[in-house]
Amino acid sequence: MKEYKTITRIAGPLVFVEKTDPVGYGDLVKLSLPSGEIKNGQVLDTSGDIVIVQVFEGTSGIDKNSGVKFLGETIKLAVSPDMLGRILSGAGKPIDGGPEVIPEKKLDIIGAAINPYARGNPADFIQTGVSTIDAMNTLVRGQKLPIFSGSGLPHNEIALQIARQAKVVGQESNFVVIFAAMGITNEEAQYFIKDFEETGALGRSVVFLNLADDPAVERLVTPRMALTAAEYFAFEKDMHVLVILTDMTNYCESLREIGAAREEVPGRRGYPGYMYTDLATIYERAGMIKGKKGSVTQIPILTMVGDDITHPIPDLTGYITEGQIVLSRELHRKNVYPPIDVLPSLSRLMNLGIGKGKTRDDHKQVSDQMYANYAEGRDLRGLVAIVGEEALSERDKRLLHFAATFEDKFVRQDRREDRVITKTLNLGWELLARFPKKDLTRISGELKEKYYKEEKVSPTASPEEKKEEKKK
Repeated sequence: MKEYKTITRIAGPLVFVEKTDPVGYGDLVKLSLPSGEIKNGQVLDTSGDIVIVQVFEGTSGIDKNSGVKFLGETIKLAVSPDMLGRILSGAGKPIDGGPEVIPEKKLDIIGAAINPYARGNPADFIQTGVSTIDAMNTLVRGQKLPIFSGSGLPHNEIALQIARQAKVVGQESNFVVIFAAMGITNEEAQYFIKDFEETGALGRSVVFLNLADDPAVERLVTPRMALTAAEYFAFEKDMHVLVILTDMTNYCESLREIGAAREEVPGRRGYPGYMYTDLATIYERAGMIKGKKGSVTQIPILTMVGDDITHPIPDLTGYITEGQIVLSRELHRKNVYPPIDVLPSLSRLMNLGIGKGKTRDDHKQVSDQMYANYAEGRDLRGLVAIVGEEALSERDKRLLHFAATFEDKFVRQDRREDRVITKTLNLGWELLARFPKKDLTRISGELKEKYYKEEKVSPTASPEEKKEEKKK
């Protein structure tokens, strides 16, 4: 294996090597430093006489006397059923004090794209135990449904709650969670590890942790490592795999950092012009394959810079994925957990995974009615600020109170509360019972007969009136 000593330039995590034999994109590289230290890298670009190598451990100590060897192979992940219950670094190395994973095989982390013709149709309901997701933005097996958050909002807690509670109802034993964290602090890493260990969720999980002080280059590898593990468990071991990727914003920042070091022409807000394509190579690895029992479902989490949903990262993510779950700073200020705002949230595949035989026959109509009532109630808050509540009609008062009760009783739940879908839907009916039957225009007469139990006392009644009604 030929060693080159033709390094011409070092920029950030990149090393520029001149006049080599032909090498392939993504090939692994070994760098020998004058001090005797060995560093590892990957071919990022080959153009003309120059090969650009990104170095995983950072370029400190590398100079023009360093030797470069091209190994002729790409990054591979050692996979085996023994990965379950393990905590690995962003580069796939054990960091939990346990032994190395003895591989059943080694898989290329780039993965193979699923042929569109071979894709199966998502149709099975995944129960997360979180009412706002299960009832109104349902997650379906094989879907990619991102969470749009903001700095300081509890997206990590929601991610852990979903990791603990998610299941395909009736097939719990075959469910695996792959959790990949990118660019997180040591404190966050300890929090994740502690939660996984204490709750027992680690037993059915594989955790990849890339810390904030790890090289930016490794951050680009982490989600691909996680998805390679997911595809192995799904398509070779027939398991249902949920992949949680947090935080995709840190991933995109690394993409921008590498792009700047390569002196590329920047796109929107300095991000590379190919960011859409790059994100698609990650998100499109979710799905099902006809004839295979397993599936890969994705929940990427990203923090919107300045809470701006039009920022390139959430904007491009929204184009590629099948909906979004949006966290609300206003609900967080009201101390509502999880602060999921159902109005801008959307699950485009929801209708494929709900209904009779999957969740319950009333699911869609209850969800639509609650959405409509909550939207009207939220609008009325602006009106009340101007004219006062006394100026509202009886129906408007009901809607205004419904919005408050919906946030307090339906959206709000404990961090450890795992609500089954029937409990969630029954809770929806309890809230809708505050309206006369005729006002529930989005629910069919047949379902109203089956589930509707009218609340005798008006929701706008005083506490004394409510007590009197209960005595009767």
